[in-house]
Amino acid sequence: MEQKCKQAQELTLVSVAELSSPSYRPSSVPESSPLFARFSSGASGAVELRFHRESESIDGFRVDLGDAQLFKLGPVQSVCICGGSNAKTEKSYSRGITIQFRDEEESRAFHCAFEQWKKEVVQGVDLPNGVVPDSKRSKFDDKVEPSSAKMYFHYYGQLLHQQNMLQDYVRTGTYYAAVIENRVDFTDRVVVDVGAGSGILSLFAAQAGAKHVYAVEASEMAEYACKLIAGNPSLGQRITVIKGKVEEVELPEKADILISEPMGTLLVNERMLESYVIARDRFLVPNGKMFPTVGRIQMAPFSDEYLFVEIANKALFWQQQNYFGVDLTPLYGSAFQGYFSQPVVDAFDPRLLVAPAVSHVIDFTRTKEEELYEIDIPLRFIASVGTRVHGLACWFDVLFDGSTVQRWLTTAPGAPTTHWYQLRCVLSQPLYVMAGQEITGQLRMIAHSSQSYTIYLTLSAKMWGPGAEQGGILQTSSCKLDLKEPYYRMSQPQAYAMVPDQQPHQLIHAQDIQIQGEDLEESELLQQQTQNTGGQLQ
Repeated sequence: MEQKCKQAQELTLVSVAELSSPSYRPSSVPESSPLFARFSSGASGAVELRFHRESESIDGFRVDLGDAQLFKLGPVQSVCICGGSNAKTEKSYSRGITIQFRDEEESRAFHCAFEQWKKEVVQGVDLPNGVVPDSKRSKFDDKVEPSSAKMYFHYYGQLLHQQNMLQDYVRTGTYYAAVIENRVDFTDRVVVDVGAGSGILSLFAAQAGAKHVYAVEASEMAEYACKLIAGNPSLGQRITVIKGKVEEVELPEKADILISEPMGTLLVNERMLESYVIARDRFLVPNGKMFPTVGRIQMAPFSDEYLFVEIANKALFWQQQNYFGVDLTPLYGSAFQGYFSQPVVDAFDPRLLVAPAVSHVIDFTRTKEEELYEIDIPLRFIASVGTRVHGLACWFDVLFDGSTVQRWLTTAPGAPTTHWYQLRCVLSQPLYVMAGQEITGQLRMIAHSSQSYTIYLTLSAKMWGPGAEQGGILQTSSCKLDLKEPYYRMSQPQAYAMVPDQQPHQLIHAQDIQIQGEDLEESELLQQQTQNTGGQLQ
């Protein structure tokens, strides 16, 4: 059955112009005559937008809505990004057309018509929300499971999670300071906020004097960002919110600087660093700046007898031989390993570390997206104490390499706690080491389609004492963990009390640790939490 053509629709405009050229003014038609935008579709289903004055069409301003996107530049001005081609060279390119309206009502009407006509592109059938035609699939869609992406964007589309991040004053305050102290990098510059969330970083950039900020956000939080930005008109007039993935959206101009908060647990969780790098390649001018500029994963072995026992004890349930007449012990081994496959996220006392940390640096301005798919980090430490090593502790720092001030944001143990806390990979078989003994190994992280990583950790202790140079590896312990499924243990570090006979450099053993009993009154617990969080309950 032949498809019927939808009746054409016309709307009145003030002017249209190529971004790279002055407004088109046809010589044969008076400027006072009305300018119209005409939406129409043919029998083949092709939908296009043309501009004309009265009966004369304006050449060169035909837009195929199949690959076009429309963005607001202001209350009465928008830009349409669409495809173009050169018939002589047979090369395609992107072009931008600015559209001026008489008032906000005409602007809204045009945007509404634009979206409605775009739905006609796929044979007049509206696709389900979130579904992209195969021809429009991006790198993001190819490497991320749809269910993971749906949950991810749902999570960040909620204000309560944005509030949790905004109330991380270490995070938010460091970003604010890094931007404001480096005004020279933002003043009169074009900025792209990658994964803008609530739009707070876009507003910081506008405060620092940015000429224009494009806030790119794929989740429903984009709607809230529009409200927040509209409620701050002195800054918002220089900010355009664009809903979509950085892998897919088009921007009307290149950026002088990117700003983003792409860090997850252990820096790389959620795989947003890849989107940050893609945004760099797509939107940033050569030698443009990136805030943050560099990331650094820090790692050190640790000893924490209480943590090890706590995890091991979780599996004791499966040692029951008569659970309603059923022997559960066949599953004990699997349950034991299952609990040790969860990275532990909490804030710990830095005195639990048994060697100086080593680091792995990722330069966001240079690294390739593919280099983030698999990360191999060789490990080598010299134990500073004799103890049992229960695993590897990890945290990260990022550097804002501004032209005026260099500022670090750290999540290190002992520093003010952030919402990232720290992360520990716990071995099911601890290692025994002596002071001065070498610990070697490897931390390998392989990205998976649930927007996270599988972690493979191996730690080894070499022979010790006389004849060690002829010996080899004495002990080796390995584990496999899923960064997507951590064990969120606590919100603040435990109090590790010093005992009278303990020297400052000595490790604190399990029997010396003061554990808060579970018989504390609720009011006492609330009071302690309030003190630990500066008056803010987690």
